Amino acid sequence: MNKYELEERLIEFSVLIIEIVNEMPNTKAGNHLSGQLVRSGTSSALNYGEAQSGESRKDFIHKIKVMLKELRETFVCLKIIDRTKLYKTVEKIKSALKENDELISIFVKSAETAQKNLSK
Repeated sequence: MNKYELEERLIEFSVLIIEIVNEMPNTKAGNHLSGQLVRSGTSSALNYGEAQSGESRKDFIHKIKVMLKELRETFVCLKIIDRTKLYKTVEKIKSALKENDELISIFVKSAETAQKNLSK
């Protein structure tokens, strides 16, 4: 997968997160979790753009690690939303959880590879 395809995948993930948030109930819990989810769930696409313009390999690695923190936060938030049934479309939640898990795996590998290349 090239960097353009990965960027598109992150953008599509952000769109899916926004769709989920827009369907969540206007309750105290719904508003709290939707606010948290929209921030963490869309930041990975934005941070990826920053990582591509990293000032050094160390800066790139740092930005990838920030993305991983946000993706992990998103994953936990999605699990809470799933378990509390604060959604309208079960397929969107399941799809977001699957994609989130795959993105975490991709960026763990990316960080590991960049770290190895740094020490060469």
